[in-house]
Amino acid sequence: MNRRDFLKMGAAGVSASMLGGYVANGAEQKTYRVGLIGTGWYGKNDLFRLIQVAPVEVISLCDVDQHRLSQAAEMVAGRQKSHKSPRTYADYRQMLKEKDLDIVLVGTPDHWHSLQMIAAVESGADVYVQKPISRDVLEGEAMVAAARKHNRVVQAGTQRKLTPHILDAKKTVIDSGMLGKIGHVDICCYQHMRANGNPPNSTPPQWFDYDLWTGPAPMRPYDMIPHERWWRTFMEYGNGIIGDMCVHMFDMGRWMLGLGWPEQVYSRGGIYVQTGGKSNISDTQSVTFKYPNLEINWQHRTWGTAPDPKYSWALIIYGEKGTLKASPAGYDFVPDRGGGTPLHKDRVIERQQFPEDVTEPHIDLDGAPATRANMKNFLEAVESRGKPLSDIEQAHISTASCILANLSMQLGRPLSYDPAKREVPGDAEATKLLKREFRTPWTHPAEGLG
Repeated sequence: MNRRDFLKMGAAGVSASMLGGYVANGAEQKTYRVGLIGTGWYGKNDLFRLIQVAPVEVISLCDVDQHRLSQAAEMVAGRQKSHKSPRTYADYRQMLKEKDLDIVLVGTPDHWHSLQMIAAVESGADVYVQKPISRDVLEGEAMVAAARKHNRVVQAGTQRKLTPHILDAKKTVIDSGMLGKIGHVDICCYQHMRANGNPPNSTPPQWFDYDLWTGPAPMRPYDMIPHERWWRTFMEYGNGIIGDMCVHMFDMGRWMLGLGWPEQVYSRGGIYVQTGGKSNISDTQSVTFKYPNLEINWQHRTWGTAPDPKYSWALIIYGEKGTLKASPAGYDFVPDRGGGTPLHKDRVIERQQFPEDVTEPHIDLDGAPATRANMKNFLEAVESRGKPLSDIEQAHISTASCILANLSMQLGRPLSYDPAKREVPGDAEATKLLKREFRTPWTHPAEGLG
């Protein structure tokens, strides 16, 4: 997808069905056979949003936690139209070996995304994979290559740009020219999301396969049920707060402004305050994503207070005629002196259309409308065999840019990435870090890249 095609996928390119009900192109809607890998918080969140917007039959669930797996199967049987209980698997490879799935959702921790997405497209399924799509840059390259090789639709869970009020902000404020010339963008997260515990090492429970859960990642001593969000606090499994939260705001900003790969990424940060626990992700980090005549600056702190509590996880675009502040909760346009009328719009919570949202345990209520729209867009691409808005290639650019920021912080210097050569030009040390080591017997998917 080139820049012109990407710009066409702005607010004007979002079909009406993405904000209303999913509408099939043919006379009848197909009932899609669906499988889910990873039945935790967001895996189920994605699956239930899909059930809400399209005729699907969930026939397979996979998880290494037998307790969570059985609970999810019971919930799915109660939510899907057929009330049938899906088959359950501990190993995703056994699930995909059946080759009877139209759609596979990947909702596992980040260190599993690449292997499972690639295996799913190889089995013949279209895939919805959670963000960040990869744990290193070359995993992302392999994922894009696999999707194209097998001609499968792959949509990522970078759904925030399909939030109803964000679509309105792009159309009303940016596309109309209310900001004038745009000169700077800030993105941030000041939410206290970093775990800082120091639990003792212990023995994994019998109902949890810790070795298979760890998979290609380094084997850490077992010290807590890791998939209860404890994993997010370790670089062994993901990319820290920037991989978890920046990827959303950065992806949203790129889409709003029609930006591709940054020319350069430079990051500073570390663990400055929360030094007492086992966590090894940064508690403080600043990043500059450099574009021609524009910089996007990221900052996160997992301690202290936010400069603007109303926009503690946000995108702020500065133009010569005013400023746009946007978050999952709403947006504000603040005009410069004489630059027009202030605008405000709140988030949409679709309680009346989807009353089950209110009673669903641990639902991401703010993100539910955006996830439903992302699923509708995914299904339209499945039907047309085109590219969805959060196509794997766009998600790769956003994810890899955040990974480059972590590498820049680690190395202490700015980095540029050449996606054609898959290297950091003139920097052999940084190029080597684009690919992490996989634990035996797992093989890094970049081994298959030409």
